[in-house]
Amino acid sequence: MYPLLLKPSVKNYLWGGDRLITEFGLTSDTDIAAEGWMLSCHPDGVNTVLNGDQQGKSLPEVLAAWGEDALGKRATEFPYFPILIKLIDAKQKLSVQVHPDDEYALKHEGEFGKTEMWYVVDCKEGATLTYGFTREISTEEFKQRMCDNTLAEVCNAVPVHKGDVFFIDAGTLHAIGEGILIAEVQQNSNTTYRISDYGRLGADGKPRELHVEKALDVTKTTVPTMPYGQIGAVNTLGNNTVRALSSCRFFTAKAVELREAFTVCNPESFVSVVVLDGTVSLAFQDEPLTVCKGGSVFIPANCAVTLNGTASLLMTSL
Repeated sequence: MYPLLLKPSVKNYLWGGDRLITEFGLTSDTDIAAEGWMLSCHPDGVNTVLNGDQQGKSLPEVLAAWGEDALGKRATEFPYFPILIKLIDAKQKLSVQVHPDDEYALKHEGEFGKTEMWYVVDCKEGATLTYGFTREISTEEFKQRMCDNTLAEVCNAVPVHKGDVFFIDAGTLHAIGEGILIAEVQQNSNTTYRISDYGRLGADGKPRELHVEKALDVTKTTVPTMPYGQIGAVNTLGNNTVRALSSCRFFTAKAVELREAFTVCNPESFVSVVVLDGTVSLAFQDEPLTVCKGGSVFIPANCAVTLNGTASLLMTSL
């Protein structure tokens, strides 16, 4: 086993921009790259391995061959590959939406639910996003406001700054605003219920589908209780800094500012490294691997890898 350099799966949704192409080096069939799925075994967009003797194979293929040792024992608690990591470039605002929890999603969609974390990589001045409600509302009021297009009056519009963190528990109403580029760590699910899409038309010229009844079933109509914004303890390790972004039963995410040698080795979990800025050199058993901005690496469990360079990294494990 060795660190795998991954080719992201790129999605060209209508609200996306081109920063993932022009700044992060991702490739797309069009001039839009709304999302880059940086770590994905989801059938809607799997990664391909770009290096070593596994080059050209899909990530699920390689992990099936390598077995549980590559994933680590924490992953054995899940009946599926547990994490999906994305870069999201919102040139336009995304729909107001919600994700179900595991119980509801398994019953109605045949896959697991989606709890996620957002880390704001960059944003335009004055950008905002939607995060839950400003006050608790009843299900009846929620439904009425969806019908008469007054939902925005009770949604929590939050000014956004680079480095902000938001934990989006399943059932939390949310929407990424215009001009925001985020890194998203989430459960391995692609189930989304749209509540409002501002009357936009899809590629077929028709309004995009809304999922009002399912949204009514799963949305928490209360004020969010999780802290958000410039949160997360920062530890200094030599000239490196490590900021704790989020830790829950589904994933643990950190932001690392790399300035000198930094060793990664987790005996109980694989580690994902996504390069958000700069260039990093990975050394594993004297095999060098250089990864630039927009690169994604899967490090198997219990593999000791030394990172060098000047870079901003998103590191995720179980």
